[in-house]
Amino acid sequence: MEAFYRTHCYLVEHTNAPVRRDLMDEIDWNAKLIGIKGTRGVGKTTFLLQYAKEKYGLDRSCLFVNMNNFYFSKTSLVDFAGEFIKRGGKVLLIDQVFKLPDWSHALRTCYDRYPNLKIVFTGSSVMRLKEENPELNGIVKSYNLRGFSFREFLNLQTGNHFSRFTLDDIINSHEHIAKTILPHVNPTNYLQDYIHHGFYPFFLEKRNFSENLLKTMNMMVEVDILLIKQIELKYLSKIKKLLYLLAVDGPGAPNVSQLAEEIQTSRATVMNYIKYLADARLINMVYPKGESFPKKPAKIMMHNTNLMYSIYPVKVEEQDVLETFFVNSLWKDHKINKGEKGTSFLVDNNLHFRICAEGCKFKTNPNVYYAMHKLELGHGNQIPLWLFGFLY
Repeated sequence: MEAFYRTHCYLVEHTNAPVRRDLMDEIDWNAKLIGIKGTRGVGKTTFLLQYAKEKYGLDRSCLFVNMNNFYFSKTSLVDFAGEFIKRGGKVLLIDQVFKLPDWSHALRTCYDRYPNLKIVFTGSSVMRLKEENPELNGIVKSYNLRGFSFREFLNLQTGNHFSRFTLDDIINSHEHIAKTILPHVNPTNYLQDYIHHGFYPFFLEKRNFSENLLKTMNMMVEVDILLIKQIELKYLSKIKKLLYLLAVDGPGAPNVSQLAEEIQTSRATVMNYIKYLADARLINMVYPKGESFPKKPAKIMMHNTNLMYSIYPVKVEEQDVLETFFVNSLWKDHKINKGEKGTSFLVDNNLHFRICAEGCKFKTNPNVYYAMHKLELGHGNQIPLWLFGFLY
C-alpha cells in the first residue's frame, strides 16, 4: 500500500494541467460513485490528478490508482478498497477501471460494502455505464470529458480567459460577443492550428503529434473497442480497414454493401462496427431528422478534425474540415441532423445552418444561419465559424 501512496504523491506533485477544464465545476463531487468517460487521449488521467491536487493535496485520505498495475492481477479491488479504508482512506480515484475483469460488479460491491468511501473512476467512451451494466444503474453519476474546445485551445495559446457561450448567445448576440474578444486576439489566426492538432492535449508534448495520434487511434480500436466489446482479435484488421475506408471516402452516406464486401463480412456486422467506431469517438454518425441507429446514417464524419489530418492527410477537403469542426463543437450539447436542401445541418430540430468556406457564393435565406470561415465579425444571420468553438 505504501508504494501506491508514494506513486500518488509523485503524480500529484508533478501534475500541472495546462487548462483547467470546466467539467471540474460541473461534477457533483458529493456523489458516492462518479464515472468520468472520454475518448483516449483527452486527459482523463490528468483530470483525476488535478482534482486530487486541488481538493486534497498530499492528504492520504485520497488515493489515485491505475488498474494497469499488475498488483490487481492478484488482489481484488474490493479488498484493496477495504485496506485503504482501514488506513483512513475516504476517496479512491481509479484510472482505467475497465482493465479489471468484472469491473462493474467490483464497483457495486465497494458501493454496498463501504458506505463512507467515495469512488471516482475513469473509463472509455465505449463503455455504456448504465445500459450495459445494470448493477450501476441508479447509483453512478456519469460525465464526459471531451478534448479541448477551440476556446480552451485559444486560452492556452494566448493566455486569455475567455468564457464559453450558449448557442442562443451566439445566434442572438454574436456581434457583441465577437467585439469583446477581437480587441484581445484575432481567433481566425489560431483556428487552423486547432483544426490540425488542437483537440487532443498531447499536442503539448515534445513528440510528433500525428504519430502520437495514430498510436492513440490504434489503441482506441485495439483496447477500447476489442477489449470492452469482447471482440476476437482476428477481427481487428477488419475494423481498422473499415475506419480507413470511411476516412478515405470522406463525409457522406456509407455504401454498406460495398464496405461489407471490402472487409469481407456481413452488412449487419459493418453497421455494428460503425457504431463501435462512433462510441470510441473516432467517427460521428449524422442522421436525417427522426432517424437513428440501427438505420444507415445519412453522413459519416470523422469525430474531430485532428483525426482527418492523421489518418489520410493527402485528401483533406476544406469544406469537409469546416463541417467537421462545426459538428464536433456542437456534438456535446446539441442534436445534429442532416440539413435540408441548401443547408448543411439541422440543429435541435429547428435551426438550419450552412457552413461556408471563404469566398463561397450563396443567396441569403433569412431562415438559415451561415457559419462563415475566416470571418472575424459577423452580421445578422452570418456568424463567424470560429465562434462556435466557444460552446464549451
